[in-house]
Amino acid sequence: MTCEVIPARQGAEQNAAMNQAATLARPSESATAGFPQLLRERRRARGLSQEELAQQAQTSQRHLSYLESGKARPSRAMVLQVSEALACPLRERNHWLLAAGFAPLFGERPLTNPDMAPVRQALEMMLRQQEPYPAVVVDRAWNVVMVNAATTRLMGLLGGDAMWQAVCGEGPHNILKLTFHQRGLRPLITNLDELGPALLARAIAEAREHAGAAEVLAEILAYPGIPPRWRLSDAWVPVTPVLPTRLKLGNVSLNFITLLASFGMAQDVTTDDLRVECLFPADAATEALMRQGAEK
Repeated sequence: MTCEVIPARQGAEQNAAMNQAATLARPSESATAGFPQLLRERRRARGLSQEELAQQAQTSQRHLSYLESGKARPSRAMVLQVSEALACPLRERNHWLLAAGFAPLFGERPLTNPDMAPVRQALEMMLRQQEPYPAVVVDRAWNVVMVNAATTRLMGLLGGDAMWQAVCGEGPHNILKLTFHQRGLRPLITNLDELGPALLARAIAEAREHAGAAEVLAEILAYPGIPPRWRLSDAWVPVTPVLPTRLKLGNVSLNFITLLASFGMAQDVTTDDLRVECLFPADAATEALMRQGAEK
């Protein structure tokens, strides 16, 4: 089996619900925001009081209050301490360091860099081991970085390159766009009323942390036919342990559940941004179809 690396290529519907969701999706870490604003907004987004965050960051509530008001200037160690307590992605921690007047700490190397060889090898191994079931590596903006052969076979059934072209044009292949675009998977997903709000809620949360994810979300929110209630981050309440993706293409039905994996203890921005999404068959018919495809 081989793993395919995907190269990066380079009258919307408007209403009040869309504007509200777009505001939620707007990332707080703008180029001009200072450290006090970034800290205050991130803490509030996490639903933490100053006292709760102070305990987690092992500092005093008074000192945290001074940091948020700008009365105290944080040390480099304190920036890292509070960003760790708030589980900020490494990209955001670099931004916080810059906003506080310090140099970024975490590097960002492309997967082709020799230093990233162990990361590439681990990803390739995971993709191979997932066969005959699909798996993709995506970045934090949902852009596809790598796929396994099973994913290529599945996309061949669903529309292949023609569908990617219709959805993404010459831009990067993007899983979130593929799901919601009217010429993508949206007409094929039979449980979109369940899946759509759940995915958008997750996308809105991630858009607060990543500018690229916010841009993708804004584009999706402008797609025609997206129900207004889906655009609210609290529109979906889970009712099952795992939410499946149910697809129907002609007489063929496919049911998958998704497992999401990421690197622990990442010390590079690229590595921290990567996620592996593994699709597992949710019924015997889907499993048999995936195995048959691998045997051809």
